Amino acid sequence: MRLATIRTTDGTRAVKLENDKLVDLGAPDLGTFLAHLDWSTRASTASGPTYAVDGADFAPLVPNPSKVLCVGHNYTNHIKEMGRELPEYPTLFPKFADTLAGANDPIGKPRETSALDWEVELVVVIGQPVRRATEQEAAAAIAGFTVMNDISVRDWQFRTIEWTQGKIWDSSAPVGPYLVTPDEVGGVRPALRVRTIVDGRIMQEDNTGTLLFDPVELVRYASTIIRLNPGDLIATGTPAGVGHARDPKVYLVGGETLATEIDGVGACTNKIVEES
Repeated sequence: MRLATIRTTDGTRAVKLENDKLVDLGAPDLGTFLAHLDWSTRASTASGPTYAVDGADFAPLVPNPSKVLCVGHNYTNHIKEMGRELPEYPTLFPKFADTLAGANDPIGKPRETSALDWEVELVVVIGQPVRRATEQEAAAAIAGFTVMNDISVRDWQFRTIEWTQGKIWDSSAPVGPYLVTPDEVGGVRPALRVRTIVDGRIMQEDNTGTLLFDPVELVRYASTIIRLNPGDLIATGTPAGVGHARDPKVYLVGGETLATEIDGVGACTNKIVEES
């Protein structure tokens, strides 16, 4: 299944993709919908009002998750390009609901930075409450996957040894358009091509099968620390090819069209615009 949250004239709605239409799931957004223990059955039998796929205005996949956890240094090639050692444990940092944007929303280049960068990421979407999960429980808690561009403000990120201030800028991280259930992508440890394309030029390309800590391990590890709730997001990290690691460095200046794609899951396509 493919599920989403769209904006309508009456507010946001949770929907299911069915052929060439979006079927209303009877909830205002996907986070609310996933809170139903039987969400999968409800989605498979949904028969509500429909909306056109063409021209659909995708909101952030889950507009108000209780938490967004992100993983740094999780692809071997990216770790090496950033000059780091392979970590023993996942490197976690947070994002917030206000950081998220829709899959096709324009992304503002903050006037406070000259070092705006891209990061394509596979995102785990949690589908049931879980705490201190076993491997089996962690796998069962994965509702599906989506795409995020972890837009990074590098000059702020590296002001200190702690990254968060470079990762949480308002409305900067597109996520969506769809939650794709594991059965459509080969299970809870999918091996999928990920790419970032800037104005037609491929800047990042790798495969999620090379993640150092896979989705199941990340759910298990994170849930040891804090409970995970339906609709929570875990961004699994980015591969090599970020602008900051290039020689010379390449940053987004405004005007670019940025596509972050994951085979079988979807793409976020965003115009970079200069903030006034």
